[in-house]
Amino acid sequence: MKKCFAAGILAVCSLVVPAAADGQNFQKGDYGFLYCHMSGRGEWTAYAISRDGLNYKDILAGDSIFSPAEKALIEGGTRDAYITRKHDGSGYLMVTTDMCVGRSKKWHNYGINLLTSDDLINWDSTTFDFRKGAEIFSDKDAADPYTDYSSILRVWAPQIFWNPEYEWGDGRKGGYMIYYSLWNPADGEEYDRMYYSYADESFTTLTKPRLLFDWGYATIDADINYLESDGLYHMMIKKEGGKPGLFTSTAPALHGPWSLPVDDDYVDFEGNKKCEGVSAFQIPGEDGWRIGYIEYSSRPKRYRICKADKYLRNFNSPVDIQGVEAPQHGSFMRITKEEYDRLEAMDK
Repeated sequence: MKKCFAAGILAVCSLVVPAAADGQNFQKGDYGFLYCHMSGRGEWTAYAISRDGLNYKDILAGDSIFSPAEKALIEGGTRDAYITRKHDGSGYLMVTTDMCVGRSKKWHNYGINLLTSDDLINWDSTTFDFRKGAEIFSDKDAADPYTDYSSILRVWAPQIFWNPEYEWGDGRKGGYMIYYSLWNPADGEEYDRMYYSYADESFTTLTKPRLLFDWGYATIDADINYLESDGLYHMMIKKEGGKPGLFTSTAPALHGPWSLPVDDDYVDFEGNKKCEGVSAFQIPGEDGWRIGYIEYSSRPKRYRICKADKYLRNFNSPVDIQGVEAPQHGSFMRITKEEYDRLEAMDK
């Protein structure tokens, strides 16, 4: 990978990493980073920008970048924001959990939001209320995972992965895999399990949920990356039961089979404190990875970033994120100087 550092600060160069043949989200930009996240002050989506990936400054003082009530048409809250570029670099995509505990007083929700933007500032949203069942999905005649969708109680933490090999019924190739956890207890589901659907290039449609894996206990907050270092898909995830920590799993293909979590090499720095919302990203010029996560059982909560090697193993050196007033579950995207300047101008 081309080195893009000068005197410890990101220098300007024109690194663009195209999508791998095995699938990967489009990467572009070596000037800085966008941290797009749920605010710890409320259930809205906030921005912070950074030159080095560790030291950030809030945009709009950490307030919402759009009206959550307008974008999340079920509960009016946008949690767990995940942001990435369109696969061809023509714009931006975001997914959020449609949920507002502050209003409902329940840790339940019923759907997700798919958002698109041309400039990172103005966003259009499509809301999917899973309780409505087959009518909201583009493949209405496909098999259903549930006999009754109306009893779904969780649709949590969606993320996006571009899959160029996905084939639609009409022969089109390429789709955005949206993966998330579902829980439908009245339909016989005992715990949260990981599912996936596909969105087309318009990012306004969604296929019916398909089970990604079931390890026999609740799992949430999955984060998938393809690693050129070993040619495998790597997933970091929170296990809701058993040994605390943030674990990693691998698969030879995007849909699996996913291995059982590695239990002797995982993010365990916080001991028995509760952690979730993992997000792995790379800094240009480094072979290894950085992993952000929220340690939410302390008061105040702590958002941490640690290191891992090029195989997304050997986790080490955790530090607190700097410059973000209320960090929470979110994601990181590399950005260009033009994008950095545009976001910075939002404060003016």
